[in-house]
Amino acid sequence: MGSNSSRIGDLPKNEYLKKLSGTESVSENDPFWNQLLSFSFPAPTSSTELKLLEEATISVCRSLVENNPRTGNLGALIKVFLSRTKELKLSAECQNHIFIWQTHNALFIICCLLKVFICEMSEEELQLHFTYEEKSPGSYSSDSEDLLEELLCCLMQLITDIPLLDITYEISVEAVSTMVVFLSCQLFHKEVLRQSISHKYLMRGRCLPYTSKLVKTLLYNFIRQEKPPPPGTHVLPQQSDGGGLLYGLASGVATGLWTVFTLGGVGSKVAAASELSSPLANQSLLLLLVLANLTDAADAPNPYRQAIMSFKNTQDSSPFPSSIPHAFQINFNSLYMALCEQQTSDQATLLLYTLLHQNSNIRTYMLARTDMENLVLPILEILYHVEERNSHHVYMALIILLILTEDDGFNRSIHEVMLKNITWYSERVLTEISLGSLLILVVIRTIQYNMTRTRDKYLHTNCLAALANMSAQFRSLHQYAAQRIVSLFSLLSKKHNKVLEQATQSLRGSLSSSDVPLPDYAQDLNVIEEVIRMMLEIINSCLTNSLHHNPNLVYALLYKRDLFEQFRTHPSFQDIMQNIDLPCHGMSKGLEAMSHSVPGHPRGTGHSAEF
Repeated sequence: MGSNSSRIGDLPKNEYLKKLSGTESVSENDPFWNQLLSFSFPAPTSSTELKLLEEATISVCRSLVENNPRTGNLGALIKVFLSRTKELKLSAECQNHIFIWQTHNALFIICCLLKVFICEMSEEELQLHFTYEEKSPGSYSSDSEDLLEELLCCLMQLITDIPLLDITYEISVEAVSTMVVFLSCQLFHKEVLRQSISHKYLMRGRCLPYTSKLVKTLLYNFIRQEKPPPPGTHVLPQQSDGGGLLYGLASGVATGLWTVFTLGGVGSKVAAASELSSPLANQSLLLLLVLANLTDAADAPNPYRQAIMSFKNTQDSSPFPSSIPHAFQINFNSLYMALCEQQTSDQATLLLYTLLHQNSNIRTYMLARTDMENLVLPILEILYHVEERNSHHVYMALIILLILTEDDGFNRSIHEVMLKNITWYSERVLTEISLGSLLILVVIRTIQYNMTRTRDKYLHTNCLAALANMSAQFRSLHQYAAQRIVSLFSLLSKKHNKVLEQATQSLRGSLSSSDVPLPDYAQDLNVIEEVIRMMLEIINSCLTNSLHHNPNLVYALLYKRDLFEQFRTHPSFQDIMQNIDLPCHGMSKGLEAMSHSVPGHPRGTGHSAEF
């Protein structure tokens, strides 16, 4: 790097990087650092470009791994960065562009080096690289033993204390990215890390007091969705010869780092736009999720998870119990609106799940909202476009629905919210439908997609569980929703008959050839009958609790009454079929009586002619 580097391809031959990774020790007071940190090159903005950056610098990094025990240059670089951060807040207030630019560059180099070091060595070896001094090979002094902890603390201070301005945006992104890299050690271990060095520092050391402030800052970064400064907001004017200080704040050096450091392309395809729109919000969300999911230490619970579990609304004036550590307050309305808007990314959906599952204050607040459609509709759209989403995103969306449908108030209120012209629902034009009926339609569609494509029993079970949670509160079901419930049962019935026929044929074939192993049709039949049983229980629950509120479902059942004939005598379904038949039979008698009272109306057809 250095002032004469403007392309990634030039990095392996760069004289400053060679000196950093070479055999000569460089004092932290050497003018060399100003030269090293005055670099610029086209910033990587995709995983492909980041791969090129890694390939270009791997030889430099490996050389540093080999020589650092004798030179201590990594420690010197970190000390240069630490000394600069002490003046960073003042530099931001004074608009000292060059100072902030060089400090960012120092952190960027540290982050790139850390990634390679973590990939290639154990945490114990990594810690040694932070303690080496230049005096003699392998020696270290007591005052440098906590350099790693000091760097972590410094990053937390930078994230929480430095004001977010155009000139500090990129260094804020880089600080969050570097913390994500620190916590990536788990990626290179098969077993769960409980005693890692990063755990020790984050859960017990000097970093611990920053817990609530860090979690709060990361949440607000996600809420605000601050975009990077616009192109052209350069620190210094570009030079026409291509040399010198070409760095611009909008260059987005760290914009794409998360794809390499964390998910690596596992996320949803549709998330790319949101990641580019606010790198700081996206990186903050990723760091927050990593912190929330750190395993508890042997003798200490995860403080970041504790903070996420206990924070309250800014409008809540009740005191925090003394037993709750790391508590803080945040604006729930702003958080709710951000969550509603960001569900196209699977990391935002994971945050929503985490908050609903672990923070009772958030769950109570969301269930009390009168505009729940703003949150539920994006979740339904995820499930509707199941073929475009990864399985993790679909599962999280489904589990969120499960959590919501555990609340009777939610199950009642969604049938009172009327929606018009759902443009993303393409099977049928829905000019007006309740949120509850739409939820049923989307869940049934997910079940049918799963039956024909993925055949995932877990997905089936959760979809049916959501319908079962709602069934007692079904109200005024849309005609199309009622038909889809019955048509799903019809599909299951046909599948049941097909498997039963295959089992019978296989059994006959096995009598003549005992050498051929039989397919496990009994297990398949068991699974299908279990699903059929759940569907019958859902229908029964609706008829038992809200018969008079759902005439469309009763009409649909009467119209397809022959579909249920085979299950009336089946030993597994006789009891529940009797429960279903009783109200349907009463309704059928009522319809027949009505038909007799209408002159010229054909006998016995009732209202089923509409279907």
